[in-house]
Formats: sequence, structure tokens, C-alpha cells
Amino acid sequence: MEWFERPYTFFILGAVVIGLVFSQLDGAGSFAEGLILPLLAIMIYLTFLQIPLKDVKASFGNKTFSISAIFINFVWTPFFAWLLAIVFFPDQPALAIGLIMLLVTPCTDWYLIFTGVAKGNTALSASILPLNLILQIILLPVYLLIFFGTGETVEAAYLAEGVIWVLFLPLMFAILTKKLLKGKRLIKADLLQNLPVMFLVLAIMAMFTAQGSMLLENTGVFLQILPPLAIFFAVNFFISRKTGQLCRLPAADRVSLTMTTLARNSPLALAIAVAAFPNEPLIALILVIGPLIELPVLALTAKVLLRINSKK
Repeated sequence: MEWFERPYTFFILGAVVIGLVFSQLDGAGSFAEGLILPLLAIMIYLTFLQIPLKDVKASFGNKTFSISAIFINFVWTPFFAWLLAIVFFPDQPALAIGLIMLLVTPCTDWYLIFTGVAKGNTALSASILPLNLILQIILLPVYLLIFFGTGETVEAAYLAEGVIWVLFLPLMFAILTKKLLKGKRLIKADLLQNLPVMFLVLAIMAMFTAQGSMLLENTGVFLQILPPLAIFFAVNFFISRKTGQLCRLPAADRVSLTMTTLARNSPLALAIAVAAFPNEPLIALILVIGPLIELPVLALTAKVLLRINSKK
């Protein structure tokens, strides 16, 4: 289904625009907010369907990849995010906290889609997902305490809900589906390959429908957050590629390392921000703006990685 793969960047940008338009309709925002998590869960389920489970199990044994990803995501990136925050927002603590919350939470959903589009090792990327999810929720309050002296805890109920929705339910349903089908396919392989992207587009549309009004009312914040995010993506792209080369990872594994260290978990960070900082809307706004910049960057990165690997 190449007709869908090639213009997927425009589908994503179109979803952003449509979501912003829908956000102006009465009641659309609250309705769309309830759709975000289910759409992401379906996207992950469809992605798991395409991953041989034996490959995921074997991926846990790739210590070089796991250690590299953990170091970049949870040691280097928090320090780098703090530097960006104090350089760009020295007198704006709300924007600084929002930037750090965005950058220290690795993605646990759509990075798998972009990894697949870039022909990376999706099974390897999936193997790091549960660790990324658990570490970011445990460490986010620690980062806030260290950098801002603000320790905010995440409720256990929310943690359980997030883990169940984005990991266990999609994985369990994927395993059950594979057992029931016993190797048979209900739909063509090329259609299954593109279904996750379709649900990603719907999730993005819902996300911007839910938060579009706040974004449109504060367009100046977009220009403020653009420079530090551009620097983050450029520097981490270089670091992840060099790390993969130094560790002698295969090309597909280097793609996985790049995507898991670039993609950020805006929906999860946004939910935490709304609960932890209800009186600081600018923090939540940063996390709404994040995907608007991040998604085109990931789409472009996937294209660049495809071109780099095709030349080799």
C-alpha cells in the first residue's frame, strides 16, 4: 500500500489542521479527549500483531541496545533538557517545567510506527517500551525535584491505568488474536502494515481537537518553544546515530535507537501535567504544542533514515 506510505507526512499534518478546526466546535474537545487513549491502544495492538513475539523476547537480550537507549533517555536527555530550559526560559518556570516534562518522557506508542516506516527493528523497539514507560513515570518526579525543587507524585491508579491501556491490554489482545488465527490472516499484510498509521492519524486529530482552543489562544508560545525543541532533535539525532555506530549496532537497530531517543511521550506527560499542575496552564500548553513540532520531525527523520540506509 505504497500510496498510503509515501504521503503519510501530509496525513499527519492534515490531522493536526483538522483537529484545530474541530476544536472550535462546541463539545468537540471533551468528546475527542475521551478518544485519545483508546485510539492509541488500538494503534499499539495493531503494531503488536505485526511483531513476532519470539523476536520481542530475544530483543530483551540485546544489552547493548537497551543500555544505550536507557543512558540517552534517562541520563543524557534530562541533563540536556535542563540546560535548554535554563538557557531559553531562565525567568519563566512554567515554560521550563513544561519543556523538561516533554523531553524527559520517551514515547511509548507512536515511535513504533515511525520505526516501522523507517524500516527499523520494530521488535527491538517494542522490547524497550515497558522499561521506558515505567522509568519515566518513576523518574519524572525525581527530575522535577532535582531541577525545580517541586516533587509531584503520580497517583498509583493513573500509573496502573496507563500501563494497562498502552501495554498489557494491546499485548494480551495481540497474543490472543494470534492464537485464535493460528497463522492465518484476516486482512492483507500490506493493509495491516498501514492500519497503525491510520489510527495514529485519528489519535493526532483527537489530540488537537481536545486541546486546539488553548493552542490557538497562545500561538506566541509556539515560537518560544520551537528553538529549544529544534536543538534537542538535532543534537539527539546526532548522538543516537554516533552511539549506534560506536556500539556497532546493525542498521535496523540504529534506526530503532534513533526513534526511541527522539520521540517524546506528549499524551502521557500532558495527563500528568494536568493532574500535578492544575493552576499552570502554560505547562500543559507546552505539551500540547510538542506533537505539532515533533510529528513532522519524526516523519522527516524516517525519510532521512530510509535514504541513508538505502545508500548503504
